[in-house]
Amino acid sequence: MAMSDATDSAQVDLTAIGRWLDEHAPELPSGEFAHVQPVGGGTQNIMLRFTRGGRAYVLRRGPAHLRAKTNEVIAREARLLGALGDTDVPAPRVVAACEDTNVIGAVFYLMDPVNGFNPQTELPDVYANDVDMRHQMGLSAVEAIARLGSLDYAKLGLADYGHPDGFLARQVPRWLRELETYSALPGYAGPQIPELDRVGDWLERNRPADVTPGIMHGDCHLANIMFDYQKPQVAALVDWEMSTIGDPLLDLGWQLATRPEPGTTAAAIVGTVGEIGGLPTPDEMVAHYAEFSDRDLSAITWYTVLACFKLGIVLKGTHARAAAGKAPKQIGDFLHAITLELFAKADKLLE
Repeated sequence: MAMSDATDSAQVDLTAIGRWLDEHAPELPSGEFAHVQPVGGGTQNIMLRFTRGGRAYVLRRGPAHLRAKTNEVIAREARLLGALGDTDVPAPRVVAACEDTNVIGAVFYLMDPVNGFNPQTELPDVYANDVDMRHQMGLSAVEAIARLGSLDYAKLGLADYGHPDGFLARQVPRWLRELETYSALPGYAGPQIPELDRVGDWLERNRPADVTPGIMHGDCHLANIMFDYQKPQVAALVDWEMSTIGDPLLDLGWQLATRPEPGTTAAAIVGTVGEIGGLPTPDEMVAHYAEFSDRDLSAITWYTVLACFKLGIVLKGTHARAAAGKAPKQIGDFLHAITLELFAKADKLLE
């Protein structure tokens, strides 16, 4: 969700950032700040684009009203993106990061701007008018997460970035507990997900035994990916808030679960490309992933079902908050409809 210029600017003291940069990153050009503008997208975090001394930056920090772990999450993002800087995974390049909340009241980091578009907000004509461009676009998204999951996270200094042991075994209980917390919200009528128990039971009974840990993006649907304007390839995976060390096959399951199908409520999240289609089929996506990874893909249906289960519960949280008057009813109803679609898709996959 894009924020207003006034809202963003009020939460970012550029003068304080300038002083911090001069002290902690003297190699960067000094001077006046110019061309300050908000960066829109599907996030509640504040992002500003600006230039200083002729150099362009994008700043990312938490929202105006910080949540309990926002600063920790932003610091983790900066750490991960810094580790990915010299790899072949397309991701924003961090220029500087500040964990001192005394500077602007929140942890923040600066990165190079990404020259690309987000399909949630736009689809250039070169894509809209060419089904092969959209097909290759989808395959490039698959390649990006395959390359990410193939990295040696320990060699990148990320051995303590997550808790991969027992990662899959924790998933269903973890998200059922999350779902249960929504019951405390006044006005919330309960999950209202017909397939919830069946899907959860199936996941527990069919959980893969062998897991090879790796870096996960954690929320790698098309709305969190930027693409090159001219050629069908990923410019950057963005919004790394849910990243961890876990089972990277869940990223592939996530892309399969969120693959926009024209005519569905979920397709609206990625705008035009969701309406007109042309993306690779699930089988093509799995085959393409295999070209860049030696992981065993025989249980990919399980990961797709888990992605439906997990994302459906995450979205259900906004529906519950809307019932309590803490989020717009229209958005809550929209996300509830997507939750029902995700669980219906999961239930169908069980067959």
